[in-house]
Formats: sequence, C-alpha cells, structure tokens
Amino acid sequence: MIRTALLSCALVAGLAAAPAVTLAAPASGGEQVRAATPADAAPFVGDWTLTLQGPNGPATFDLSVKVEGEKVLAEIASETLPKQPIADVTIADKTLVLGYSFQWEGNPVATVVSLTPAAEGKTTAQIDFAGGAYVMTGTAAKKDKAK
Repeated sequence: MIRTALLSCALVAGLAAAPAVTLAAPASGGEQVRAATPADAAPFVGDWTLTLQGPNGPATFDLSVKVEGEKVLAEIASETLPKQPIADVTIADKTLVLGYSFQWEGNPVATVVSLTPAAEGKTTAQIDFAGGAYVMTGTAAKKDKAK
C-alpha cells in the first residue's frame, strides 16, 4: 500500500512538470511506425502480466491484447489504475506500441506501453508516462489460458 502511494505521488509530481506529448512512440533508427494489423499483433494477442520496475519500486499491470474484426485493441489495469481501453495500437519494427491517455487528478496523462520480443521467447515491456516523466521497464509474461 505504501509503495502504491509513493508511485502515485511520484507520478503526479512528474506529470506536473511534463510537457505535452503525442501518444505514438517515435521510431528510432529509421524504423517505420504504422498502424498494427491483426497479423502484426498475432504474437501479442492474449492476456499478459507486466512486471515492471520504476524509480519508486516495482508494479504489476494486467494487459489484454485482442483483435476485433480488423482492429487491434487492448486494455490495461493495475492495482492503482482502473481498466483503461487502448485503441491506438501501432507497430515499430517488432515492437507493439500501445498509446492511450487517462485522467489523473483531473489532468490527462499520455501513456505509451511497448512490448518487444526478446531472446529465448521472452518479451520486454516498458510503460512511459507523460513523455518520459515516469518510465517503468521490465518483462511481460503471457498468462496461461484457462482450460
């Protein structure tokens, strides 16, 4: 509970000084960023647990990626943040980039979640709040499907 309060305070403090940002993550190294297709998102479809570390300690997020028709959608939630819908889904090289905004104490917070396949079947994860005001990094693990 104390960590949750500290994370919340740090997030708010960082947001107060954060500049306005766009939701899509910029491409680095000449990568092209484009809307993710169902084929692009196929390796990421499912329910995930993001285990991340930030300046104020660890946090866990639940992420769900799905395809409805030809649209890739997602939802994210944590102990401190209610479920947030994500409709801005792009792909940059092999990284799935999920952009959304939520309200925190009356202020919009632009957020970018990135999932990148890594060696040995692992996936790295990052959440960037307010254009770098607060960044968390770690891993993403797909949840087992209920049988």
